[in-house]
Amino acid sequence: MGSPEPATASTALLTDHYELTMLGSALADGTAERPCVFEVFARRLPDGRRYGVVAGTARVLDAIADFRFTDAELAQLEATAVVDDATLSWLADYEFSGDVDGYPEGELYFPGSPLLTVTGTFGECVLLETLVLSILNHDSAIASAAARMSGAAHGRPIIEMGGRRTHEYAAVAAARAAYLAGFATTSNLEAGRRYGIPTRGTVAHAFMLLHDSEEAAFRAQVQKMGADTTLLVDTYDITAGIETAVRVAGPELGAIRIDSGDVGPLARRAREQLDSLGAKDTRIVVSGDLDEHAIAALRAEPVDAYGVGTSVVTGSGAPTAGMVYKLVEVDGKPVAKRSAHKESRGGRKSALRRHRGTGTAVEEVVWTAAGAAPEPEENDRLLQIPLIRAGRAEADLPTLDDARQRLRRGLVSLPWEGLKLSHGEPAIPTQFF
Repeated sequence: MGSPEPATASTALLTDHYELTMLGSALADGTAERPCVFEVFARRLPDGRRYGVVAGTARVLDAIADFRFTDAELAQLEATAVVDDATLSWLADYEFSGDVDGYPEGELYFPGSPLLTVTGTFGECVLLETLVLSILNHDSAIASAAARMSGAAHGRPIIEMGGRRTHEYAAVAAARAAYLAGFATTSNLEAGRRYGIPTRGTVAHAFMLLHDSEEAAFRAQVQKMGADTTLLVDTYDITAGIETAVRVAGPELGAIRIDSGDVGPLARRAREQLDSLGAKDTRIVVSGDLDEHAIAALRAEPVDAYGVGTSVVTGSGAPTAGMVYKLVEVDGKPVAKRSAHKESRGGRKSALRRHRGTGTAVEEVVWTAAGAAPEPEENDRLLQIPLIRAGRAEADLPTLDDARQRLRRGLVSLPWEGLKLSHGEPAIPTQFF
């Protein structure tokens, strides 16, 4: 699994000040030990989205396992008077001992889906809110955007290359989420080391400008990397660059990359020129501010692969999944927030997805433990799985590759209109019992 932070970093102070305020008050009045259930869900999908993709669950489990208050962190809390002595003593012994259930990574979700259920005492659960939401909101936003891009690419590979457009640690998590959602490779070497994601990359314009001529730059790259490399042909004049690239590498040139301009017409002309020069198998890679809509517009063009950076690491306009972490049960009794436009449904919930015999998903069914469960149907599929029991992660949890396969199956199960990039309702409705 792994986390994108340095291996020596503690996760404890990733909690929020107000969480410690609640903890201290609950310890003082004796309610911190009351058994509680918290749930993570999204009230709605980002504007224009038909589905969401769960990502980051494995990172959440690692973060919970590492959630301890070190001596240095306790000293900081004491020096700044964030907590009193009783709370400080409680934090010194903190270790999550509860249970966690949730949707596995790569699962689709919809408004109201109980994505994560955290069970334990109020004190131990309330400290996890910021930690859990910061990971799930980021990774699920990236995966949801990346899934739309992968669908728009229609089987053509996409390279994740957004490391320069986000925080250095967020870049590693973003590369993982994009790979989960169908991207083929990443340029982020730390994501490759940490998660086993295939890495790819070619030169930037700085390499071309370093040399006295475009030809000299191409020769240096081909001499080092071989003719199967990808040459960047748009530093100066694309037509001249392609001619030089084929002359230097020969017709077995692996690929060219176009990183600027109106890439559709440029790819068309590049394909014609490459074919005329005998480089019929040379691939065309395009990059430069691409998102799902730009990729969809290029579907009819002779493009073999895409490089995507800014739009994927920023969630393509939806940088957070909008998930919340809410208390839904205390001492076995449902509790619910009634604030206008921020209502929650009380009680611990379970969920299943209902399918036709053809495999098409038709409904997400959510019910509370206190209510009547829906009558089971032949093609129903339960969505939550056990993740943590008594503070320890379950054995044989799904892998990153399992998540990729799960998402592929999930997208195939959606009604065709649920895959549209245009605005519309969620791909399948949620029914609450």
